[in-house]
Amino acid sequence: MPMARKAIVSVEDTPYYHCVSRCVRRAYLCGEDEYTGQSYEHRRAWVEERILELGQVFSIDICAYSVMSNHLHLVLNVDIYEANAWSEWEVAERWHQLFKGAEITQKFSQGLALEEFEVALLSETIAKYRSRLSDISWFMRALNEPIARKANHEDKCSGRFWEGRFKSQALLDEAAVLSCMAYVDLNPIRAKIADTPEESDFTSIQRRIKAALKGEQPANLLAFVGNETREEPKGLLFHLKDYLQLVEETGRIIRDDKRGAISELAMPILNRLNIPQENWLKLTTEFTRLFKGPAGSLQELDAYCAHLERKRRQGAGNCHRWLDSA
Repeated sequence: MPMARKAIVSVEDTPYYHCVSRCVRRAYLCGEDEYTGQSYEHRRAWVEERILELGQVFSIDICAYSVMSNHLHLVLNVDIYEANAWSEWEVAERWHQLFKGAEITQKFSQGLALEEFEVALLSETIAKYRSRLSDISWFMRALNEPIARKANHEDKCSGRFWEGRFKSQALLDEAAVLSCMAYVDLNPIRAKIADTPEESDFTSIQRRIKAALKGEQPANLLAFVGNETREEPKGLLFHLKDYLQLVEETGRIIRDDKRGAISELAMPILNRLNIPQENWLKLTTEFTRLFKGPAGSLQELDAYCAHLERKRRQGAGNCHRWLDSA
């Protein structure tokens, strides 16, 4: 039986989550249907554009993504502090970018005078929208539903385009987050539809590389802010160049399907996380097979399960074997 989402998502324990959505009925996001010869490649652009758009509306940051032939991967960071800092007007404006909203919020956004009884109703409605704008389930709903409608219209059919539930797993520590991000970024190379990260279309790694060539970081992805001890803006506490180097060398080993060593240039992240090279290669090629549920060290897994009152520590053996050294 599928587990309730509230029993999986616990922002108090971690803001980072890996989400996967898959198509049904042999539906395609991209590629060419060998039976009909029809190309669906353009649908990958639909998905990527929507992902990046939602990252600017929700208080949920995009860490990594890859849009594959019949599924998509996302690594998300939920920022409830950002959502709580928004004014009521900003919450309403953000919600109206995606949904029609209620009559009372439309009236409020237009600057019209509210009756006394409407003020309390507005506060309740804004509180509901604020909560939804930091909710992974609502993020995935706002992503998947418009894509399904466009695909069904194009296919001249009705019914489900996506599986009924997206899969999500908690990433409980830095080692799990970075391993999962690299796993997601390397999807096209593992699938042999790209040779290098920079050739991996519709992925976050390609977007980061293109921006890095200009000395920038993409505004619509959660930034790498380094690992200095001084207070930094929110972001991933690693250096971008270290991550790009590590992913590029990992991708080369995966592509060539040969035993290989990661160079000293790519080692800073692994050294900091204390992840052996063989563990890293296993994590970045088999992450979703190793971890069906939460991923992280045993200490973090224990705290997560205790907080959610879960008696069974799903995947404890693999957490210990592959991530406890971190």
